[in-house]
Amino acid sequence: MSLAPTPLMAISRDEVLHVARLARLALTEEELERLTSELGKILDAVGVVAELELGEVPPTSHPLDLVNVWDEDVPRESLPIEDVLANAPAAENGLFRVPAWRQ
Repeated sequence: MSLAPTPLMAISRDEVLHVARLARLALTEEELERLTSELGKILDAVGVVAELELGEVPPTSHPLDLVNVWDEDVPRESLPIEDVLANAPAAENGLFRVPAWRQ
């Protein structure tokens, strides 16, 4: 079996634009072209993996052992509130403004 990626899945420019809008990203034409190509390659790689016979492979959450890589918890200067709220869709009194939600 050849593992060379073949175009199995594709993502359109419009789909990339849709995802960018959902993520509230403003993309230039150059970024849009680059991301469309890069995401297409990622989807192709996923498609290749999907073709593999993996019935006998045990499920795993991580291919390598996990080690604790946390840095020491050292207090440091916080970001200015203006920077924190700069990309928020709405802010009020120095806080994120979100729609009301009830269950």
